[in-house]
This record gives sequence, C-alpha cells and structure tokens, in this order.
Amino acid sequence: MNKSTKIILNYLLGAVLFAWLAYSIYTQVLTKADLQTSLRQMLSTLRNKGGIALVVVLIGMLFNWGLEARKWQMLVKPLQKISFLRAFSAVLSGVSFSINTPNRIGEYGGRVLYLKNNRSKLKAIAATMVGSFSQLIVTIIFGLIGLMYYISKFTLVKGDNHFSSGFWEKILLGVLTVICVLIILLYFRLQIIVAIFEKIPFLRKARVFIQIIVRYSAGDLERLLLLSACRYMVFSAQYLILLDSLGVEMHWWQGFLMNAVIYLVMALVPTIAIAELGLRGKVSLYFMGLLSANSPAIIAATVGIWCINLLLPAILGSVLLLGIKIFKEK
Repeated sequence: MNKSTKIILNYLLGAVLFAWLAYSIYTQVLTKADLQTSLRQMLSTLRNKGGIALVVVLIGMLFNWGLEARKWQMLVKPLQKISFLRAFSAVLSGVSFSINTPNRIGEYGGRVLYLKNNRSKLKAIAATMVGSFSQLIVTIIFGLIGLMYYISKFTLVKGDNHFSSGFWEKILLGVLTVICVLIILLYFRLQIIVAIFEKIPFLRKARVFIQIIVRYSAGDLERLLLLSACRYMVFSAQYLILLDSLGVEMHWWQGFLMNAVIYLVMALVPTIAIAELGLRGKVSLYFMGLLSANSPAIIAATVGIWCINLLLPAILGSVLLLGIKIFKEK
C-alpha cells in the first residue's frame, strides 16, 4: 500500500468511524423521550439552584477519565511510552467504541489505535484487562461493604418456616466475599493466567501476547488499585453531588453505601453501555428509593451522571478519532 493510499484511507476511515459513532449515539440515545425528560428536569433544577454543582461534576468527569488515563499510561509503559494527553485521548476514544459493545469490550479496540505497531496493540489488550481487573476489585470491595449495610437495614426475603429473614442475602454476601478473596489472590499472582495459557494447546500460541501481565511488580499492581480506588471515589462523589443538587435528601454516607451496591449490581450483570441506562435507572431507583422518596430526582441524577461520565466522553472520543492514523507509514 503506497503512502498516498494510506493517507486517503486514514482520513476516510477516521471520518467513517466518527459518522458511525455519532449516528449510533443520536439514534439510540438522544431520541429516547425518557432521557430528554430527565435531562430537562435536571437542567431546570440546576438552573434554579445555580450551576456550581454541574460545573463540579463536569470537572469530576475530567478527573475520572484522567485517572483512568494515568492507569493506562502505566500499563502500556513496558510496550510504549506515551504522553498523558495521548493516553487521555485513547481512553476517550475507547469510551466511544465501547458504547455499542457488550460489557464495553470495544473499549480495548479504541485505545490500541493510539499505539504504534500491531504486536504492541495485541499485548496492550492484555494490559488493559489488568486495569479493568483492578477496577473490578475495588468495585467488589466497596460493593460488599454496601451490601453488608443493606442487609443490616433492609430485607429482601421475609422469614418463613425454613429460612430466617435475610438468609439468601447472607448467602450472597458469603459467595461474593469468597469470590473477592479469590480474585485479589489472582490479581497478585497473574502468572497463573500465563501458566494456564501454556498448558492449554489452543491457547499456547497466544501466550506471547499476555506475557506482559507478569511484568508488573507488586508495587505496580498496588498503585493501580490505589488509582482505581481514587477513581471510584470521584465518580461516586459526582453522583452524590447531583443527587443533593436535585433535592434528594439523605446522609451522604448512606448514599455512598447504597451507590456501592448499585455499582456492584451493574458490574455483575452483563449489558451494553446504551442498554445500561435503563437498567441503571431501575437499579438506582430501587436502592436509592430506600433512602428517599424523590424518585424523579433519582432518575434525573442517574441519567445526568450517565450522560456526563459516558455519553459526553464518547462524543469527544469520536471526534478525536478523526485525527488518528489507522494505517501507519511503515
């Protein structure tokens, strides 16, 4: 492929990706009447109370994805040193790709476009999974704390002749605790995954692309967990600030713990980013509804934080794709 053809294809494919993502976002998200209603309610309330909260939440979005960009910059460092700005752009482009894919797996494809060679791109997918692993661990740990609070204050299953009140919730808590311990042990023993690839014949050829995961020291993995915890605090705070601004009255620590259960449920249920909004609304309405009867404000805050933390970055990421060279000169 000659240089002129590569230049044409780079601009053409970038434009096609942007157009496809923009059209997908418009047709599947912005045309939903319930979304528009919730956004109008949120903006109306914020105008009456002042837009300071909205500005803080928007700044929080930058911190949220900035922390994720720092994680990715650390993860791909053994493959290629990239600037923070390039890592940030890669993360936003990954968000734009993820919006139409199950469990946001398209995020990996969007990020690796910012790396130089194909072998690095394939290895970067394994590296990115380590970052997702660290975020999942944090989500489960806080989710378990929130679940313990939920079980102590609220009961899903009433007692009967066979089981005491809260029996199934306690079973769930025990199972999730065991799972949490196991994934933490696996996280700090990533060489087990490489060993599995080496022992299974049809996976053996792919082990070269996952060997990067054993290059991270215990210190690296601890720093990733710390960044993931900081990111968790940021997007939790964003949601609580919106809830408070929209008139949802609750103790902040109760809201944080119930929100932790919401994130736990969302992490465990397979979905796609676009369909996630409806599920997140129902889950948020149930758990936050136990603390406040202001259902319209809970829905508005849920829609608002989804738009700020996912939809807006997806739009920015699709624009950034216009400047990406899909085909390199060599």
